[in-house]
Amino acid sequence: MKLKKFLIVFLAAVMAASLLLAGCGGSSAGGDAGSGMPEDVESAALDEADAEETEAPEASENSGPAEIPGLTYESSLDLEYATCFAVHFYNDGYTVIDVIGDRVYLLVPDGAEVPEGLDRDIIVLQQPLDSIYLAATSAMALFVAANAADTIRFSALEADSWYIDEAAALMEAGEIVYAGKYSRPDYELLVNGDCDLAIESTMILHSPSVQEMIEELGIPVFIDRSSYEPEPLGRTEWIKVYGVMTGHLEEAEEFFGRQSDIVSRITEFPEGSPTVAFFNINTSGLAVVRGRDDYISHMITDAGGVYPFTSLENQAGKATISISFEEFYAAARDADYLIYNGTIDTSVTTLADLLGKDEHFEEFRAVQNGNVWIVNNSLYQATDIVSEFILDVNRMLTGGGAEEMIFIRPLT
Repeated sequence: MKLKKFLIVFLAAVMAASLLLAGCGGSSAGGDAGSGMPEDVESAALDEADAEETEAPEASENSGPAEIPGLTYESSLDLEYATCFAVHFYNDGYTVIDVIGDRVYLLVPDGAEVPEGLDRDIIVLQQPLDSIYLAATSAMALFVAANAADTIRFSALEADSWYIDEAAALMEAGEIVYAGKYSRPDYELLVNGDCDLAIESTMILHSPSVQEMIEELGIPVFIDRSSYEPEPLGRTEWIKVYGVMTGHLEEAEEFFGRQSDIVSRITEFPEGSPTVAFFNINTSGLAVVRGRDDYISHMITDAGGVYPFTSLENQAGKATISISFEEFYAAARDADYLIYNGTIDTSVTTLADLLGKDEHFEEFRAVQNGNVWIVNNSLYQATDIVSEFILDVNRMLTGGGAEEMIFIRPLT
């Protein structure tokens, strides 16, 4: 056993060294110049957008429970909003997590055997899973909400990059340790720490050699596809996936039920609801907006607003759409409200900062009427309470005070 561990650690060191050498001579700069964000923080913000270039899985319907040799299918998990995964329960505590259009995972109970003759495409996750490397930063809030944060041992973000207090506190206490960002993990640390699962966002698809290295070390990789959920609460419903993985399904379902109930508090509007534009301006002067099918657009609509970019359709695998300022001006000049994406661009903290981006902002109705707001840094990590963002926007539209809100504030 000691020899095997030594060989694994040696292999990890060789892999890490080769990756470092492969990166020599390349640019180390991260993020959009002038964004005001450290590389790791920006990576966390863009995690939900999957680097805005990752191809989405082709649309496909759930083909139903997989046939597992020696096991009998018993039931499936009820879902309210999520469409990108399914969970199927089998006898003797075995469970299948089917990420629709992508990978299938078999959860094997603690002490149980892996079924013989298992399809080689099915990835085995041996429970208990209590030494997890979490590189899909948007999932941290779901683990915390499901009371399963103690199953995470390794993080792809350092403590000061988390906007989730519980995650930062666990790292400060040494319960969770930094193990390198998703594209350059500390393989030796993962092996020595007996990492039993790496949870990655689809950003890992930009670094296939890293995924391959992790798997060659005997660590299974689970790829989180929650960013492709068309409904905002569909993202939050991925808490059930992690509840199943960690034995905290009951807590996960209870939490999700409370979040789902929040939407019932939305104040409805008659016809002619206010128009709300969500955007940021990049360093090239282009307006970065969301397409009609994006979850941000859906949240604005769910809050009672009208999104002005319904003619824009997201390209496959891209969460955002960059348009000229002239196009943005034509669509959003008469918008009743502007919400600036301060998570991506931290250079805007005041209304003067926004006006400095382009003098024509002074002609916007929302600017003239004092209806310009900004999203704070925590939005993209707070996948557990996206319903609160919907409620924030609804409060904004109905004259609620900023002191009531979690994610947005007036830009003054």
